[in-house]
Amino acid sequence: MHISARTDYAVRAMLVIAEAHPSLVKTSEIAVAERISASFLSEILMELRRSGLLLTFRGTEGGHALARSADAISVGDILRATDGVLITTVRGRPTALASYHGVARGLRDVWLSLDRAITEIVDRTTLADLLADGARSQAG
Repeated sequence: MHISARTDYAVRAMLVIAEAHPSLVKTSEIAVAERISASFLSEILMELRRSGLLLTFRGTEGGHALARSADAISVGDILRATDGVLITTVRGRPTALASYHGVARGLRDVWLSLDRAITEIVDRTTLADLLADGARSQAG
């Protein structure tokens, strides 16, 4: 699995918005807080809105808010919104297509297990979990 800059920025933006809840957060505030290009961030936020993860309100008092609670949005939801399906690759091909012969035959099962583990982790880790982890790290 490869985490693109787009996906990393999407998760970080969603965390900023989740932390500010119930206040609305402007694109420019997220861009400054996370050091992300505002124009690139606008594209990402539009994808998140189209995927039903984000609400956007226009106007001088507008901004962005989560479409669901932080404990109902997983990292996997955000990954799928920005990258489509979750897929781990081996040499650029889907893991399920990997095939080996001879002594390496069992390697495909390792890659498939890794793929399942990644999916499980990102689907069970929510924005609320990440905010709580960040708060614990700052307190410690």
